[in-house]
Amino acid sequence: MRQQPPVLHRQRARHMRLDATRPEAKLWDALRGRQLEGFKFRRQVPLKGYILDFVCFDAKVIVEVDGWQHADSKHDRRRDAAFEADGFRILRFWNEEVLTNVDGVCLTILAELRNTGEGL
Repeated sequence: MRQQPPVLHRQRARHMRLDATRPEAKLWDALRGRQLEGFKFRRQVPLKGYILDFVCFDAKVIVEVDGWQHADSKHDRRRDAAFEADGFRILRFWNEEVLTNVDGVCLTILAELRNTGEGL
């Protein structure tokens, strides 16, 4: 049975969806509605005490869009290790990269999705 995240995490994720950063909104425009070869993404998903920017559960790929505060973050390394232990792969992109090269970011994500052997 799927566990519900705590109410506080669900509320925070909902707020983050409503108040997305410009890079997150731009990438979501490219990922939403199965636009990337039919892969389904969800955004601002509360899971295991964290809120994931974007996740494709079928392919077990997490996509994070980060600002400077995430440079060399021990917290992010611990978080990534926890999800990698569950079989997820994590892709991280800088805000500026998404804003200036969203097509390249999407191609990188698509290459990782295709590496799963999973489809729709």
